[in-house]
Amino acid sequence: MKKFAMIGAAGYIAPRHMKAIKETQNDLIAAVDKFDSVGIIDSYFPNASFFTEFERFDRHLSKHKFEKGLDLDYVSICTPNYLHDAHIRFSLRQQADAICEKPLVLNPWNMDALAKIEKDTGKKIYNILQLRVHPSIIALKKKIDEGPKDKIYDIDLTYLTSRGSWYYTSWKGDLAKSGGIATNIGVHFYDMLSWIFGAVKENTVHINTHDRSAGYLEFEKARVRWFLSINEDVLPDEVKAKGQRTYRSITVEGEELEFSGGFMDLHTVSYDEIIKGRGYGLEAPRQAIEIVYNIRNAEPIGLKGNYHPFAKKPLLQHPFGSSTKKGR
Repeated sequence: MKKFAMIGAAGYIAPRHMKAIKETQNDLIAAVDKFDSVGIIDSYFPNASFFTEFERFDRHLSKHKFEKGLDLDYVSICTPNYLHDAHIRFSLRQQADAICEKPLVLNPWNMDALAKIEKDTGKKIYNILQLRVHPSIIALKKKIDEGPKDKIYDIDLTYLTSRGSWYYTSWKGDLAKSGGIATNIGVHFYDMLSWIFGAVKENTVHINTHDRSAGYLEFEKARVRWFLSINEDVLPDEVKAKGQRTYRSITVEGEELEFSGGFMDLHTVSYDEIIKGRGYGLEAPRQAIEIVYNIRNAEPIGLKGNYHPFAKKPLLQHPFGSSTKKGR
Protein backbone atom coordinates (compact mmCIF):
# COMPACT_ATOMS: atom_id res chain seq x y z
CA MET A 1 0.00 0.00 0.00
CA LYS A 2 1.50 3.30 -1.16
CA LYS A 3 1.20 6.44 0.99
CA PHE A 4 -0.14 9.58 -0.67
CA ALA A 5 -0.50 13.22 0.28
CA MET A 6 -2.67 15.66 -1.69
CA ILE A 7 -2.26 19.37 -2.38
CA GLY A 8 -5.62 20.82 -3.40
CA ALA A 9 -8.62 18.88 -2.13
CA ALA A 10 -11.60 21.21 -2.55
CA GLY A 11 -11.74 21.58 -6.30
CA TYR A 12 -13.61 19.82 -9.10
CA ILE A 13 -10.88 17.35 -10.02
CA ALA A 14 -9.64 16.27 -6.57
CA PRO A 15 -12.35 13.61 -6.01
CA ARG A 16 -11.17 11.77 -9.14
CA HIS A 17 -7.70 11.57 -7.60
CA MET A 18 -9.10 10.39 -4.26
CA LYS A 19 -11.11 7.75 -6.08
CA ALA A 20 -8.02 6.65 -8.02
CA ILE A 21 -5.94 6.33 -4.84
CA LYS A 22 -8.72 4.30 -3.21
CA GLU A 23 -9.38 2.05 -6.20
CA THR A 24 -5.68 1.24 -6.60
CA GLN A 25 -5.78 0.11 -2.93
CA ASN A 26 -3.52 2.80 -1.54
CA ASP A 27 -3.82 5.30 1.31
CA LEU A 28 -4.17 9.08 1.55
CA ILE A 29 -2.55 10.17 4.79
CA ALA A 30 -2.83 13.98 4.51
CA ALA A 31 -4.35 16.72 2.36
CA VAL A 32 -4.20 20.50 2.28
CA ASP A 33 -6.43 23.18 0.79
CA LYS A 34 -7.06 26.76 1.88
CA PHE A 35 -10.78 26.05 1.44
CA ASP A 36 -12.37 23.64 3.90
CA SER A 37 -15.27 22.36 1.79
CA VAL A 38 -13.68 18.93 1.54
CA GLY A 39 -16.28 16.60 3.04
CA ILE A 40 -15.87 14.40 -0.02
CA ILE A 41 -12.78 13.00 1.72
CA ASP A 42 -15.13 11.06 4.01
CA SER A 43 -16.23 8.98 1.05
CA TYR A 44 -12.68 7.78 0.49
CA PHE A 45 -10.27 8.48 3.37
CA PRO A 46 -12.07 9.66 6.52
CA ASN A 47 -8.91 9.19 8.60
CA ALA A 48 -6.74 11.41 6.41
CA SER A 49 -5.35 14.48 8.19
CA PHE A 50 -6.53 17.75 6.65
CA PHE A 51 -5.00 21.21 6.82
CA THR A 52 -5.96 24.66 5.55
CA GLU A 53 -2.45 26.05 6.13
CA PHE A 54 0.40 24.79 4.00
CA GLU A 55 2.94 25.26 6.81
CA ARG A 56 1.06 22.90 9.11
CA PHE A 57 0.70 20.39 6.30
CA ASP A 58 4.47 20.54 5.71
CA ARG A 59 5.14 20.11 9.44
CA HIS A 60 2.80 17.09 9.57
CA LEU A 61 4.61 15.35 6.75
CA SER A 62 7.97 16.05 8.39
CA LYS A 63 6.77 14.57 11.67
CA HIS A 64 5.58 11.46 9.87
CA LYS A 65 8.97 11.07 8.26
CA PHE A 66 11.33 11.89 11.13
CA GLU A 67 9.32 10.84 14.19
CA LYS A 68 7.42 7.85 12.82
CA GLY A 69 9.75 6.75 10.05
CA LEU A 70 6.94 6.82 7.48
CA ASP A 71 8.11 7.67 3.98
CA LEU A 72 5.71 9.33 1.59
CA ASP A 73 5.48 7.67 -1.82
CA TYR A 74 3.48 10.17 -3.87
CA VAL A 75 2.02 13.68 -3.71
CA SER A 76 -1.08 14.31 -5.85
CA ILE A 77 -1.33 17.90 -7.08
CA CYS A 78 -4.78 19.30 -7.87
CA THR A 79 -4.11 23.02 -7.46
CA PRO A 80 -4.54 26.03 -9.80
CA ASN A 81 -2.34 25.82 -12.89
CA TYR A 82 0.15 28.52 -11.91
CA LEU A 83 0.99 26.70 -8.65
CA HIS A 84 1.83 23.34 -10.22
CA ASP A 85 5.51 24.13 -10.67
CA ALA A 86 6.00 25.11 -7.01
CA HIS A 87 4.01 22.17 -5.69
CA ILE A 88 5.91 19.68 -7.85
CA ARG A 89 9.15 21.07 -6.41
CA PHE A 90 7.76 20.67 -2.88
CA SER A 91 6.80 17.06 -3.59
CA LEU A 92 10.26 16.11 -4.81
CA ARG A 93 11.88 17.82 -1.81
CA GLN A 94 9.69 15.53 0.32
CA GLN A 95 11.40 12.64 -1.47
CA ALA A 96 8.06 11.69 -3.03
CA ASP A 97 7.11 11.29 -6.67
CA ALA A 98 4.69 13.94 -7.95
CA ILE A 99 1.43 13.17 -9.78
CA CYS A 100 0.16 16.42 -11.28
CA GLU A 101 -3.01 17.43 -13.06
CA LYS A 102 -2.80 19.05 -16.47
CA PRO A 103 -1.28 21.35 -17.49
CA LEU A 104 1.93 20.17 -15.87
CA VAL A 105 3.32 23.75 -16.01
CA LEU A 106 2.48 26.94 -17.90
CA ASN A 107 5.82 27.59 -19.62
CA PRO A 108 8.22 25.28 -21.50
CA TRP A 109 11.28 26.48 -19.54
CA ASN A 110 9.65 25.35 -16.29
CA MET A 111 10.06 21.78 -17.54
CA ASP A 112 13.80 22.25 -18.03
CA ALA A 113 14.20 23.42 -14.42
CA LEU A 114 12.10 20.53 -13.12
CA ALA A 115 14.25 18.06 -15.04
CA LYS A 116 17.26 19.23 -13.02
CA ILE A 117 15.35 18.76 -9.76
CA GLU A 118 14.29 15.28 -10.84
CA LYS A 119 17.93 14.43 -11.45
CA ASP A 120 19.06 15.91 -8.11
CA THR A 121 16.40 14.16 -6.02
CA GLY A 122 16.10 10.91 -7.92
CA LYS A 123 12.30 11.22 -7.77
CA LYS A 124 9.84 11.26 -10.68
CA ILE A 125 7.25 13.69 -12.01
CA TYR A 126 4.12 12.25 -13.61
CA ASN A 127 1.37 14.05 -15.52
CA ILE A 128 -2.25 12.91 -15.78
CA LEU A 129 -2.75 12.58 -19.54
CA GLN A 130 -6.10 10.87 -19.38
CA LEU A 131 -6.88 10.87 -23.09
CA ARG A 132 -3.85 8.66 -23.73
CA VAL A 133 -5.53 5.88 -21.77
CA HIS A 134 -9.01 6.32 -23.30
CA PRO A 135 -9.85 3.18 -25.33
CA SER A 136 -11.18 5.15 -28.32
CA ILE A 137 -8.05 7.32 -28.48
CA ILE A 138 -5.79 4.27 -28.15
CA ALA A 139 -7.68 2.66 -31.03
CA LEU A 140 -7.27 5.80 -33.15
CA LYS A 141 -3.52 5.88 -32.52
CA LYS A 142 -3.26 2.22 -33.53
CA LYS A 143 -5.22 2.93 -36.73
CA ILE A 144 -2.97 5.89 -37.63
CA ASP A 145 0.23 4.02 -36.78
CA GLU A 146 -0.81 1.10 -38.99
CA GLY A 147 -2.16 3.29 -41.80
CA PRO A 148 -0.37 4.78 -44.82
CA LYS A 149 2.92 6.37 -43.71
CA ASP A 150 2.60 9.39 -46.01
CA LYS A 151 -1.08 10.19 -45.36
CA ILE A 152 -1.97 13.61 -43.87
CA TYR A 153 -5.31 13.48 -42.04
CA ASP A 154 -7.85 16.33 -41.92
CA ILE A 155 -9.27 16.84 -38.42
CA ASP A 156 -11.77 19.17 -36.78
CA LEU A 157 -11.62 19.47 -32.99
CA THR A 158 -14.53 21.16 -31.19
CA TYR A 159 -14.79 21.36 -27.42
CA LEU A 160 -17.49 23.49 -25.82
CA THR A 161 -17.92 23.37 -22.04
CA SER A 162 -20.24 26.04 -20.65
CA ARG A 163 -19.10 28.09 -17.68
CA GLY A 164 -21.02 30.71 -15.72
CA SER A 165 -19.98 34.17 -14.55
CA TRP A 166 -18.08 32.66 -11.61
CA TYR A 167 -15.39 31.53 -14.06
CA TYR A 168 -14.19 35.08 -14.66
CA THR A 169 -13.95 35.89 -10.95
CA SER A 170 -12.03 32.69 -10.16
CA TRP A 171 -8.36 32.01 -10.90
CA LYS A 172 -9.47 30.36 -14.15
CA GLY A 173 -10.45 33.75 -15.55
CA ASP A 174 -7.01 35.19 -14.77
CA LEU A 175 -4.71 34.65 -17.76
CA ALA A 176 -1.58 34.71 -15.60
CA LYS A 177 -2.93 31.97 -13.34
CA SER A 178 -4.75 29.64 -15.75
CA GLY A 179 -2.93 30.29 -19.02
CA GLY A 180 -6.22 31.11 -20.76
CA ILE A 181 -8.86 28.92 -22.36
CA ALA A 182 -6.54 26.96 -24.66
CA THR A 183 -4.40 25.97 -21.67
CA ASN A 184 -7.15 25.44 -19.15
CA ILE A 185 -9.56 23.29 -21.18
CA GLY A 186 -7.56 22.36 -24.27
CA VAL A 187 -4.11 21.19 -23.23
CA HIS A 188 -5.05 17.50 -22.97
CA PHE A 189 -6.50 17.60 -26.50
CA TYR A 190 -3.27 19.09 -27.86
CA ASP A 191 -1.36 16.39 -26.02
CA MET A 192 -3.56 13.70 -27.57
CA LEU A 193 -3.01 15.15 -31.06
CA SER A 194 0.75 15.34 -30.47
CA TRP A 195 0.82 11.76 -29.24
CA ILE A 196 -0.94 10.45 -32.33
CA PHE A 197 0.11 12.75 -35.17
CA GLY A 198 3.70 13.76 -34.38
CA ALA A 199 5.62 17.02 -34.30
CA VAL A 200 4.05 20.43 -34.86
CA LYS A 201 4.86 22.14 -38.16
CA GLU A 202 2.51 25.14 -37.94
CA ASN A 203 0.54 26.83 -35.15
CA THR A 204 -1.80 29.63 -36.26
CA VAL A 205 -4.27 31.39 -33.96
CA HIS A 206 -7.40 32.89 -35.52
CA ILE A 207 -9.28 34.01 -32.38
CA ASN A 208 -8.27 34.21 -28.73
CA THR A 209 -10.72 36.02 -26.44
CA HIS A 210 -12.16 35.73 -22.92
CA ASP A 211 -14.66 33.03 -23.91
CA ARG A 212 -13.19 31.21 -26.94
CA SER A 213 -10.06 30.30 -28.80
CA ALA A 214 -9.67 28.98 -32.34
CA GLY A 215 -6.85 28.16 -34.67
CA TYR A 216 -5.07 25.81 -37.03
CA LEU A 217 -2.41 23.26 -36.13
CA GLU A 218 -0.41 21.26 -38.62
CA PHE A 219 1.34 18.14 -37.40
CA GLU A 220 3.52 15.68 -39.30
CA LYS A 221 0.45 13.59 -40.07
CA ALA A 222 -2.56 15.89 -39.56
CA ARG A 223 -4.12 19.24 -40.42
CA VAL A 224 -6.26 20.32 -37.47
CA ARG A 225 -8.87 23.08 -37.27
CA TRP A 226 -9.75 23.59 -33.61
CA PHE A 227 -12.28 25.60 -31.63
CA LEU A 228 -12.68 25.82 -27.84
CA SER A 229 -15.21 27.84 -25.87
CA ILE A 230 -16.74 28.22 -22.41
CA ASN A 231 -19.76 30.18 -23.68
CA GLU A 232 -23.02 28.21 -23.87
CA ASP A 233 -24.29 30.49 -26.64
CA VAL A 234 -21.95 28.81 -29.13
CA LEU A 235 -23.41 25.35 -28.47
CA PRO A 236 -25.18 23.79 -31.48
CA ASP A 237 -28.96 24.18 -31.33
CA GLU A 238 -29.52 20.43 -31.13
CA VAL A 239 -27.28 20.26 -28.05
CA LYS A 240 -29.10 23.14 -26.36
CA ALA A 241 -32.45 21.46 -27.13
CA LYS A 242 -31.34 18.44 -25.09
CA GLY A 243 -30.43 20.66 -22.15
CA GLN A 244 -26.76 19.73 -22.44
CA ARG A 245 -24.01 22.21 -21.60
CA THR A 246 -21.00 20.35 -22.99
CA TYR A 247 -20.18 19.30 -26.53
CA ARG A 248 -17.11 17.33 -27.65
CA SER A 249 -16.44 16.46 -31.24
CA ILE A 250 -13.40 15.18 -33.11
CA THR A 251 -13.82 14.31 -36.77
CA VAL A 252 -11.07 12.49 -38.65
CA GLU A 253 -11.48 12.65 -42.42
CA GLY A 254 -15.12 13.68 -41.81
CA GLU A 255 -15.83 10.67 -39.59
CA GLU A 256 -16.85 11.33 -36.00
CA LEU A 257 -14.63 9.81 -33.33
CA GLU A 258 -16.85 8.53 -30.53
CA PHE A 259 -15.16 9.18 -27.20
CA SER A 260 -17.89 10.81 -25.11
CA GLY A 261 -18.08 7.95 -22.61
CA GLY A 262 -15.53 6.30 -20.36
CA PHE A 263 -14.09 9.46 -18.81
CA MET A 264 -14.90 8.74 -15.16
CA ASP A 265 -12.35 5.93 -14.70
CA LEU A 266 -9.42 7.39 -16.62
CA HIS A 267 -7.70 8.78 -13.52
CA THR A 268 -7.81 5.36 -11.90
CA VAL A 269 -6.25 3.82 -15.00
CA SER A 270 -3.61 6.56 -15.01
CA TYR A 271 -2.74 5.96 -11.34
CA ASP A 272 -2.53 2.23 -11.89
CA GLU A 273 -0.08 2.76 -14.74
CA ILE A 274 2.02 5.17 -12.67
CA ILE A 275 2.24 2.78 -9.71
CA LYS A 276 3.26 -0.01 -12.08
CA GLY A 277 6.05 2.18 -13.45
CA ARG A 278 4.39 2.90 -16.79
CA GLY A 279 3.11 6.44 -16.19
CA TYR A 280 3.71 9.46 -18.43
CA GLY A 281 6.68 11.40 -17.10
CA LEU A 282 8.01 14.92 -17.32
CA GLU A 283 8.88 14.94 -21.02
CA ALA A 284 5.60 13.43 -22.26
CA PRO A 285 3.53 16.67 -22.33
CA ARG A 286 6.34 18.97 -23.57
CA GLN A 287 4.93 19.58 -27.05
CA ALA A 288 1.45 20.29 -25.65
CA ILE A 289 2.93 22.83 -23.21
CA GLU A 290 4.78 24.47 -26.10
CA ILE A 291 1.58 24.57 -28.18
CA VAL A 292 -0.50 26.32 -25.51
CA TYR A 293 2.35 28.71 -24.65
CA ASN A 294 2.58 29.74 -28.30
CA ILE A 295 -1.20 30.10 -28.60
CA ARG A 296 -1.23 32.31 -25.51
CA ASN A 297 1.47 34.59 -26.90
CA ALA A 298 0.41 34.65 -30.56
CA GLU A 299 -1.21 37.58 -32.32
CA PRO A 300 -4.58 36.29 -33.67
CA ILE A 301 -4.90 36.79 -37.41
CA GLY A 302 -8.70 36.78 -37.59
CA LEU A 303 -10.80 34.77 -40.04
CA LYS A 304 -8.12 34.07 -42.60
CA GLY A 305 -6.88 30.81 -44.06
CA ASN A 306 -8.07 27.41 -42.88
CA TYR A 307 -10.22 28.28 -39.85
CA HIS A 308 -12.79 26.26 -37.91
CA PRO A 309 -16.43 26.95 -38.98
CA PHE A 310 -17.41 27.82 -35.39
CA ALA A 311 -14.91 30.69 -35.45
CA LYS A 312 -17.53 32.70 -37.36
CA LYS A 313 -19.94 32.66 -34.41
CA PRO A 314 -20.59 36.17 -33.03
CA LEU A 315 -18.25 37.39 -30.31
CA LEU A 316 -19.90 38.51 -27.09
CA GLN A 317 -18.86 41.22 -24.65
CA HIS A 318 -16.76 40.20 -21.66
CA PRO A 319 -18.99 40.26 -18.54
CA PHE A 320 -16.40 42.38 -16.69
CA GLY A 321 -15.15 44.51 -19.57
CA SER A 322 -12.09 43.81 -21.67
CA SER A 323 -9.83 42.49 -18.90
CA THR A 324 -9.49 38.81 -18.08
CA LYS A 325 -7.96 39.59 -14.68
CA LYS A 326 -9.49 38.25 -11.51
CA GLY A 327 -11.86 40.38 -9.49
CA ARG A 328 -13.08 42.80 -12.20
